Amino acid sequence: MTSKQLEHVADIEKSLRHIAAIIKQKGREILNQYAITPPQFVGLQWLYELGDMTIGELSGKMYLACSTTTDLIDRMQKNALVERVKDPSDRRVVRIHLLPEGERIIQEVIKKRQEYLCDMFETFSEDEVVVFETSLLKLQQEMKRK
Repeated sequence: MTSKQLEHVADIEKSLRHIAAIIKQKGREILNQYAITPPQFVGLQWLYELGDMTIGELSGKMYLACSTTTDLIDRMQKNALVERVKDPSDRRVVRIHLLPEGERIIQEVIKKRQEYLCDMFETFSEDEVVVFETSLLKLQQEMKRK
């Protein structure tokens, strides 16, 4: 890589870090309207995207200890956001299942986050949005691949 390309990469890394922090902060402001914590939101989001999971699987996705995830699930179950269900193919396995209230909260929060991003893209042309999306998806695929 040339020194100019390295400068671009440094600028991109800094921008991505700042964007992630702003989105995280905005996400927390949105979550303040709901009776869930940021870690609970992350757990609900994984269940929403991937479906039922064991506590071990969810712990791995969230980079948390199983005991921490168990406490998280206990609180979410108390608030009727999730339930524990026995796996029909192996009764020893317990999966965490997203309940309608948990799904409703996830959908509302995601919608509000998307509305926020729409506001941020108001000054972008449609072509710029498409190029940005394409570039982000390509970066995401490269990161997953490596």
